[in-house]
Amino acid sequence: MKIDKEAIKKIAHLARLEFDESSAEKMSQDMSQILDWVEKLNELNTDSVEPLTTMSSEVNDMREDQLGKHLDHEAGLKNAPKRDSD
Repeated sequence: MKIDKEAIKKIAHLARLEFDESSAEKMSQDMSQILDWVEKLNELNTDSVEPLTTMSSEVNDMREDQLGKHLDHEAGLKNAPKRDSD
């Protein structure tokens, strides 16, 4: 899929990016290559592939919730830069 300079300008505006004409041409080529690669991936049959929820094999070490001491209202607002009464 070919990305033209007008599409690049629109994407750059939406992403708040700025670059010159030569960089726009390079960006156009790079984005076209990325989209071509994605189109290639769409050709693969992934019906039997389970979706991933995470790329990490780490397991969270969760602690039990415990009831404990908490700040009272005044102590919680003591360092607030602004507040309106309570």
